Amino acid sequence: MDVDLHVARFDWAAGPAAIGPGVAQLAASAEALGIRTLSFMDHYFQMEVMAPASDPMLEGYTALGFVAGCTRALRLRLLVSGVTYRHPGLLAKIVTTLDVLSGGRAELGLGAAWYEREHRGLGVPFPPVATRFEMLEEALQICLQMWSDDNGAFAGRHYQLAETLCSPPPVSAPRPRIMIGGGGEKKTLRLVARYADACNFFGSPEEVAHKVAVLRGHCDALGRDIAEIEVTALLPFHEDLTCDALLRAAEAYAAVGVRTVIATASAQDPAARLEALFGAAMPRLTAITACLL
Repeated sequence: MDVDLHVARFDWAAGPAAIGPGVAQLAASAEALGIRTLSFMDHYFQMEVMAPASDPMLEGYTALGFVAGCTRALRLRLLVSGVTYRHPGLLAKIVTTLDVLSGGRAELGLGAAWYEREHRGLGVPFPPVATRFEMLEEALQICLQMWSDDNGAFAGRHYQLAETLCSPPPVSAPRPRIMIGGGGEKKTLRLVARYADACNFFGSPEEVAHKVAVLRGHCDALGRDIAEIEVTALLPFHEDLTCDALLRAAEAYAAVGVRTVIATASAQDPAARLEALFGAAMPRLTAITACLL
């Protein structure tokens, strides 16, 4: 089983000047522990379900570029970008740049977006949900075309590109991996089955098992092997979590087909907490094998 790390808060830092050194230390600790991927949220404002909107929040791809310069092995991803945040052609160029400069460590995480307050706050258009899903599928098609040998036009309902030129191309072969975020059973998981290399679920192992079963149905309908899609799940993470409880949770997720668990950076000193909890657990975590789907 692989282990990734998700950084969703920055209020542990003692002011803006301390965020950079803190993120660098956290990334160094994660890399030393053998964690595979570090991800940030992609939001303009902190999520109100987690903390006040006014809490510190970094722009995602700038933050990943900083981590790329601080590390040598960590893979880099946003969990996940909203399709409304950047024009798809620009998004493909941004991810490509990160991939080239990091030596092939970038991944594309993308979803339909949902946080209306931050869109309204900064004047970013926020179309209806059905439109956002149409935009999401076109954005995926545009990124795939830009990462191919086809430099021609793209003509969609929502996006029109005269050229899909992307030079230099990504270092990742054949292209950066794509994760689609969200668990919507009719639209999101259909897009996962058609386009994604990975998906992300949150909820209990039983809830994740249901999502995996739905995803299998979409894959079967498209003639795709579900084993080609990496299933990831967010681990429950709280201050009282112990190493044994962490391992039991990982085993429960593996039993329903999860290949990668994602820990969340927490506590007032997230690097120290990460080292204390995962330092002892990593050898046993990496030995866990997900059930064949």
